[in-house]
Amino acid sequence: MSTTILCAVDISNENRDIHVLQEALRLAGLHDDAQLDVITVLPDYGTSWVGSFFEKKHHDQVVKEAKKHLNALVEAALGSDVNAKVRHIIATGTAYEEILKTAELDKSDLIVIGAHKPDFKDYLLGPNAARVVRHSRCSVFVVR
Repeated sequence: MSTTILCAVDISNENRDIHVLQEALRLAGLHDDAQLDVITVLPDYGTSWVGSFFEKKHHDQVVKEAKKHLNALVEAALGSDVNAKVRHIIATGTAYEEILKTAELDKSDLIVIGAHKPDFKDYLLGPNAARVVRHSRCSVFVVR
């Protein structure tokens, strides 16, 4: 049985997710046939009033740039050989919703996510990580 691991990263934080990617790779290494997918989620400006000021080509340009940044981040963290095998996913929307939707569609066995930007009310677990943990149908590994 093949295993799919979905690792969620935030490309706007440059190298802050390197340790999250490395942990996802370590976990994938526990399964010989594991597929490592890496997702980053862009905010969706298209559904708000502000979004009406942007043409579709702007979103396409942002996605293209995000792919470059995601590719560079994964290569910096895991090396070019591993990066060539990773499936890079750029989603647009709310981070936790897109992570959960992608995990569901791809039948991921595990989601790896970092605990970022915690608010006191979130008690050391960022709001996106907390929501992914709470609503995921598969196991979630939170990297601190």
